Amino acid sequence: MVDQLAVEVGNIPVAGAACASGAWARWRPLLLRLHFYGGLLAGPFLLVAVLTGLLYTFTPQLDGIVFRHEVTVDGYAPHVRSLAEQIAAARQVYPDATITSVKPPTVASETTQIAFAAPGVPQDYTRTVFVNPYTAHVQGTLTTYGQWLPIRAWFDELHRTLHLGVVGRFYSEIAASWLWVLALGGLALWVGSVRRRRVLGLVWPGRAERRGMDPGRAERNTGGRSRTRSWHGAVGVWIVLGLLALSATGLTWSRFAGEHVSELRSQLSWTTPSVSTTVPPGDESSVPGGSSDPTAGADVVLASAERLGLRGPMWMTPPAGPGKAWQVAENKRDIPTRQDAAAIAPGGQVIDVVRFSAWPLTAKVTRWAIDTHMGILFGLANQIALAALAVCLLSVIVRGYLMWWRRRPTKGGLAAGPARGMLGGLRPIEAVVAVAVLVLIGWFAPLFGTTLGLFVLGDVLVGEYRRRTATRRVLSA
Repeated sequence: MVDQLAVEVGNIPVAGAACASGAWARWRPLLLRLHFYGGLLAGPFLLVAVLTGLLYTFTPQLDGIVFRHEVTVDGYAPHVRSLAEQIAAARQVYPDATITSVKPPTVASETTQIAFAAPGVPQDYTRTVFVNPYTAHVQGTLTTYGQWLPIRAWFDELHRTLHLGVVGRFYSEIAASWLWVLALGGLALWVGSVRRRRVLGLVWPGRAERRGMDPGRAERNTGGRSRTRSWHGAVGVWIVLGLLALSATGLTWSRFAGEHVSELRSQLSWTTPSVSTTVPPGDESSVPGGSSDPTAGADVVLASAERLGLRGPMWMTPPAGPGKAWQVAENKRDIPTRQDAAAIAPGGQVIDVVRFSAWPLTAKVTRWAIDTHMGILFGLANQIALAALAVCLLSVIVRGYLMWWRRRPTKGGLAAGPARGMLGGLRPIEAVVAVAVLVLIGWFAPLFGTTLGLFVLGDVLVGEYRRRTATRRVLSA
């Protein structure tokens, strides 16, 4: 969001006579300059993130269409084959690979998905074999990312890293780190620029600019920069809550800020509970008949999970080693959510159970917020809402740069930003508080702090160069 990117400090009424308190007059230049920095610097990153996110919202249905042969069966039989038979059929495809998960069919028309840590597969990806549960016939293999099939996985990676690996994660973290700062700063600037008695102008594009003007000026501004500014601010108000949610959830996936988010959640006991897969000494955990195969007992474990009330979509993770149990977890991420999990020994004994109803409220909210960000929680309605949010944010970004461009001198050249010296108008204690807050934010979100610091340094150097150049011209005149 690049709200007020092109606003000239001296040309816009400072919150109107009623709102222009001394505090606002002192703080506004700081907010304006910070918003300018963020818009100019993070705008391109946000633009890419929005475009890739918009593409991602349309992918969920594509996988089911493109890979229909792999994920569905055309005919049914009275009985399904055992998981042991289906796993044996999948092993014929990758005999030397390790099985990482087994997903039984959720409905009668689905295939069984058996994932392998196969050689040559990228990190965090698996090679999944799709088996007909009625015939134990392999219907195909695909490279998958968690529960995502190839198309969705490709666009997910595009949105997160632009397929650039670790380096690519920097772009999305910069976008997420600046988004909430731009959203809140832009909201404050927009509210401050609209007179109190014209609150409707906050959400009605054009109204704030035309009210209080003489007819001639209002007419001149209708198709120009003021109208662009009005749409930029009003649309920003419409979507500000959505932007804050996207920023917060996006930071949970980030590399540096994400670590701080995880630490904070851990200290506040907001983490998602998990089952313990360690089989207590003395508990019977052997597979009837005895077997060294880590996937042995899959049918017994599945039956035990179903008796516990677990239903699909359900992922079964084989024991990680001797003395470990299977982990069976529901992963229904749309409403109504089902996230129950159980640790079950190969012999069918239940070792541990964690019900979704027992999750801390903060863990539930985090889960729902992330799934909403991904367009999952409310299905198609969620996808449509995300697409609308993306389109609105695109319009805000584009209008922000358009305002900046329209400030360029009439004889050419780049447009100027808001005046420098943003801390100069603050009282000493206020300046200390402002710097401390920015440093704290920069520590929590390091890429925000780093990019802001580099931008300020470059801006100071440019300003100093221009000052010296102007001084030399005056002295030589």
